[in-house]
Amino acid sequence: MTSDEFEQLVVEALEELPSAFASYLDNVEIIVERRPRRAHRRALGIKPWQSVYGMYEGVPLTEREQSLIVTPDTIVIFQEPLERDFRTAGQLREQVRRTVLHEIAHVFGISDERLHELGAY
Repeated sequence: MTSDEFEQLVVEALEELPSAFASYLDNVEIIVERRPRRAHRRALGIKPWQSVYGMYEGVPLTEREQSLIVTPDTIVIFQEPLERDFRTAGQLREQVRRTVLHEIAHVFGISDERLHELGAY
């Protein structure tokens, strides 16, 4: 799949968001990278053989002060691990959507532990 085609999957997932949630993402940059770099792996505390589909870097909305000016948050979606682990177009589309929603949950201050409790994994 080309980078443009993959990015379109991410765009489609974002377009499905209800406008009430989407409005909170004005200060969030969402980018696609082929694979996680060493800095990403270090930040996440994962080894080279472990898979990661996305990551969130920033200050969750639940931890921000109203008067505080912050740099844009970043969500990174990693194309190569997703394509490797989800071979059919349908599986890939669904997992990209789940990954985008997962990372957006972190913007709202929802932890991985809470996502597990909610059955989002």
